[in-house]
Amino acid sequence: MEDIKKQLAQLANLVAESWAKLNLPQKLANLKSLEQEIAEPELWHNPERAKSKNEEFAHLKDEVEPWTLLKTQIDDLEGLIELGGEDLKDEIAGQLTAMQKSYNTLKKALRFTGEFDHAGAILRITAGVGGTEAMDWASMLERMYLRFFEKNNFKAGLVERVAGEEAGIKTAVYEVEGRDVYGTLKSEHGVHRLVRLSPFNADNLRQTSFALVEILPIIKSDTDVKIDEKDLRIDVYHSGGHGGQSVNTTNSAVRITHLPTNTVVAIQNERSQLQNKEKAMEILRGKLAQMKLEQQAESIDKLRAGESAKWGQQIRNYVLQPYQLVKDTRTKHEEKDAARVLDGDIMPFIDSFLEQ
Repeated sequence: MEDIKKQLAQLANLVAESWAKLNLPQKLANLKSLEQEIAEPELWHNPERAKSKNEEFAHLKDEVEPWTLLKTQIDDLEGLIELGGEDLKDEIAGQLTAMQKSYNTLKKALRFTGEFDHAGAILRITAGVGGTEAMDWASMLERMYLRFFEKNNFKAGLVERVAGEEAGIKTAVYEVEGRDVYGTLKSEHGVHRLVRLSPFNADNLRQTSFALVEILPIIKSDTDVKIDEKDLRIDVYHSGGHGGQSVNTTNSAVRITHLPTNTVVAIQNERSQLQNKEKAMEILRGKLAQMKLEQQAESIDKLRAGESAKWGQQIRNYVLQPYQLVKDTRTKHEEKDAARVLDGDIMPFIDSFLEQ
């Protein structure tokens, strides 16, 4: 029984440390405050705000409840040891093992303590130079991430997609929602390189292609990222491509430039100029927040000019010929089954990055 008491005390200490690292006491207070706010009838006069508050409450509850349950179970087991003694040793040992497994699952949350780790994410894929070959590679990455989202119960909504003339995509933008989405996906931010025998080359020569993947936190308001209006230039123009009635005949497309950093976001998929402006501002806030993290700047005002992700930041190689190997240049993690990786099995790369 002394061994069990020692193991339980160790588990209790680990859980207490986790409570502090995850700031759970403050989150419990926030949860109680949100519960009271949702109970107020006046909140429902503004359906959009009510929906936002309910989503915030549900997310926070999902995060906090498993930890409170585990803490209660530890307290209960400590009391049971005091009462039961040796007669309940096997039962106590079984409960302790189950709680240790629960902790090993929950402690993954300790990897998501960054400022925006719990936020949703914007996924932006851009084909590099190389014409059809590069655009086909960008579409392969798009498929890989959509498969990954399906497997992990992330909800992805298409914001904008520009198809290539012959095959693939020039660019694609998705909004991704789910638990700890930005914290999970931030490892994918950078340049992805493909080496294969080109299906678009008559001589079937080996070809190297590049695509840029940007992972930006979704920041829906200026609360976390404040942008001075005088730092913005907003241009409107006719949308291109297919869009239905009025979309191509009015100035519905919006291009926003953040002058101090020369960061440009253009959106034309929505049906109105206002919707495109709101979506462009959301993406711009994400880009500036990402730059703030990369440059370790104190505020947006301190940012240096430059893109959120640079084409020089090559993070992963996908080799399909003459052999199969996918290797991360930062963690050195590698997988030999490239087909499985391109089918959405990228969690080993993500885990390796987060653990490092």
